[in-house]
This record gives sequence, structure tokens and C-alpha cells, in this order.
Amino acid sequence: MSVNALTEELEAFRRTVRRFLAEEVAPNVQQYRSQRRVPPEVWKKAGDVGLLGVSIPAEYGGIGGEFRHEIVIMEELARIAFFDFGVPLHNAIVAPYITRYGSEEQKQKWLPRLTSGEMIGAIAMTEPGTGSDLQGIRTKAERSGNGFVLNGQKTFITNGQNANLIIVAAKTDPSAGSKGTSLFIVETENVAGFRRGRNLEKIGFHGQDTSELFFDNVALPADALLGDSENRGFYQLMEQLPQERLLIAVQALAAAETALETTIDYVKQRKAFGKAVLDFQNTRFVLAEAKTELTIGKAFVAECIEKLGREELDATTAAMAKWWCTQKQCEIIDECLQLHGGYGYMAEYPIAHMWADARVQKIYGGTNEIMKDLIARTL
Repeated sequence: MSVNALTEELEAFRRTVRRFLAEEVAPNVQQYRSQRRVPPEVWKKAGDVGLLGVSIPAEYGGIGGEFRHEIVIMEELARIAFFDFGVPLHNAIVAPYITRYGSEEQKQKWLPRLTSGEMIGAIAMTEPGTGSDLQGIRTKAERSGNGFVLNGQKTFITNGQNANLIIVAAKTDPSAGSKGTSLFIVETENVAGFRRGRNLEKIGFHGQDTSELFFDNVALPADALLGDSENRGFYQLMEQLPQERLLIAVQALAAAETALETTIDYVKQRKAFGKAVLDFQNTRFVLAEAKTELTIGKAFVAECIEKLGREELDATTAAMAKWWCTQKQCEIIDECLQLHGGYGYMAEYPIAHMWADARVQKIYGGTNEIMKDLIARTL
């Protein structure tokens, strides 16, 4: 596809996304925050208009899009300051595991249902005692007849209350360390031994369901194993993490840019000591620095996106993008809140939610300290 054709397609897609969010999501944000999740029926509506599974090939129900389509969704979610709607994870993290590693039968079985919104996806890696250290997971899947029996506990799982298709990381050979990990696809409907824990209370992302999950002797069929053999899970996770971390970087810049635009509008209107807050030199300098940092970040991330499209994005570069962009997101949004004065601390102002939502960006997908350690290994 030519650059012009892709640009036109992306802009048409953007109009669809913007219209859907304006009609179905933005008017109900406060309701979703109080309910602590976006209802499944909204996901189904998103599937009906083509917002789900956009990178899934057309033969499995998707539109055959690419990462740039996912970026459009993230940018439009940023415009309404509501990343609580976990579509990016569903689209650009969960679905690619099945697209890339699933058998033809698994693709036919699950991808169309992810695209339609019949199924909502989640990925369960983190455990109560294991965060960024994926090698330390304790959830186990043991052979039983022609299938497996899954036991363990997961926590901090995005889409955890809504999800009815969950990719679960489990040890299939505990003696092999990281090399003994496999991924399993668990359909949660009417599965004995599976239960959801609390919809966790968080500092931010109040409209996003984040949950504990429990697997107590859950019987899985042989085709629940993702891939053609056991003990490939850690490699699968490592291969997909660069895209996940780039996703977080893109989200960080989109959120920070929205915060900057919101703040510029605010300081133009807000008066102090007889003049607009924008007229103070400190305000202009703070905003100038933020604009410069965002411009630098977008240039770097654009290069990363090009590398991802060529399948050349390496783990180190993705780690750089993740830590730097999320760090700048937190710094910029904090400065933007400061320029709002006392109103910035009021929940009725969007900047307050942006500030609270930003903090977790430096934690999930691998903490920023882990990102720096990964980069340092290449020195």
C-alpha cells in the first residue's frame, strides 16, 4: 500500500474511532469509573464498528491493519483522557500471540471472536510474588491424560473482570527455569476451578477492571497450549515484549500531548494578577520544554515504529522507548497539573485523571528500573 493510500485509510479509520468514542464512551466515562469497568456490551459495540482486532488478518475477521491502526486508537483514547478502555491490550498484545503462535485451528477458533467482541482478551503473567521477573512464576500446568491441569494465582490483570479469553503463563517444567514456561489459552465460561478475585482499587485508571485470577485444578484440553510444543512460552513472551513496550511508549506520548494541549487552553483562559497565566515567563518556559521533549520523543518512537514494521525492533531499543517516554509522561503531566493550580488537584478536571493514570506507566510492561538494566547490559 502506498504512503498516501495508507494515510487516507488511517484518517478514515480515525474518524470511525473518534465518532464511536464520542457517542459510546466519552458521555459515560464517569459511570464507567464508578463501576470500575467498561461493560462488555460496549466492547461488543466496538467490535461491530471494527475497532477490535484491527491487526488481525481479514481471513480471521479483522481488517488486516498494522501497528499504525493501533496508534490511532491510542491517540483517540488519549483525546478523551480514558485509557481505561483496554482495547490496546486486547488488540495489540493479546491477539498477536494467537496470530503469531497459534495453530490454524486456534486462529479460526479464537481470532474472529476477539474481533467481534464476543471475547475480551487478557494476558496473565504477573503473580503476587512475581512482577517483572517472569522467570519466577509459580503457576503450573501439568500433563493429565490428553490435556493439562492448571494451578496458580495471577494478579494485576488488565481486563480481568471482563475477559473470557485469557493467555496464562505457567510452568510446564519447573526444573528448566525460564525455559520450562508455556502459554495456555483459557476460555473462562463454565470452567470449573477458575474464579475471579477482587476488581482491584487503584490510584488511577478507575474505569479499567484490574483483577486477581485463581486457577484451582482447571482442566484444559490439549489445544489450549499456545504453539506446537511445550516450554516455548518464555521465548514467545520475549519476542512480543518489544511491541508491548513500544505500545506503552506510544500511549505515554499520546497522553502527555493531550495534557499539554489541555493545559495550553487552560492557561490562556485562567487569569492571575491581572493577566493570563500563559503570559508569565515561567509558564511559557515549562510548556516550551514539554513541547520540545514531546517532539524528541515522537521522533524516536516514529523510528521504533518503522523498525517494528520491518521486524527489526530489538529489546534494547524498545526498553529505551518505554522508560524514557513514560518518565517524560509523568514529568510533563505533573508540570501541567502544577500550572492548573488548585484546580489541577480536583477530580472534575481531566488533568487530575491524566496525572493519576500516568504513574503506573513506569511500572507495568517491566519497571523502568528493569528497562535501564536491560539497556545497561549492552554497554
